[in-house]
Amino acid sequence: MGTDDLFKKRREDRRQRRHEYRTPRANSYLIVTEGKRTEPFYFNGIKRKIQETIGGRIDVVDAPLIEVEGEGTSTGRLIETADEKVKKANVLYQNVWIVFDKDDFLDFDQAIKEGQKKGYHVGWSNQSFEYWLYLHFDYSDSALHRDSWNEKLDVLFKRYGIGDGRYRKNYEDIYDLVDTYGSAAAAIRNAKRRMSGFREKECNPSAYDPGTTVYLLVEELLKMIED
Repeated sequence: MGTDDLFKKRREDRRQRRHEYRTPRANSYLIVTEGKRTEPFYFNGIKRKIQETIGGRIDVVDAPLIEVEGEGTSTGRLIETADEKVKKANVLYQNVWIVFDKDDFLDFDQAIKEGQKKGYHVGWSNQSFEYWLYLHFDYSDSALHRDSWNEKLDVLFKRYGIGDGRYRKNYEDIYDLVDTYGSAAAAIRNAKRRMSGFREKECNPSAYDPGTTVYLLVEELLKMIED
């Protein structure tokens, strides 16, 4: 074996040992989102609320670890990115979620299957994350283009004087805004109502319009501060 080969083998051995000795972390979440703004802003808002609520409690044995990564990449590439982050992480995450929209991606159904096959949880929205935001205010089962969900949020933001009166993707406090003027609890109820008709083995997510499973992740996270 040449010197270069020996060096590569030792480096790989060290990398493998680091992987094997990573500590499993209870109450840990890695959330990788397709969007770079709205989705990570939303989940970081929940993260802050959890930290503020339980940060001073002495009865919390395992404080939650929540990492949110907004990638701004294609749906298929998002799974590869999640793979890379899981491999490089210093801990073994208990829960890995990938969050993405249908938009106009043709690989939507396949990406969901691939993510689930890898053991990841998938928070998908058809057509867009804005549908999930809308559910904080009202129920709807209307199949609308993603631009229409933006327009409906525009109406709500103007009606309630939210932000500057228009829905924008760059509100860093988007979770606080929709939970204050609407309600995350209402969004969960509305999503459950809509998704009660979804049969995973019979329905393709791309054909279930509108629909979202983001509520599964949000419900899990908010349970940490319900007690």
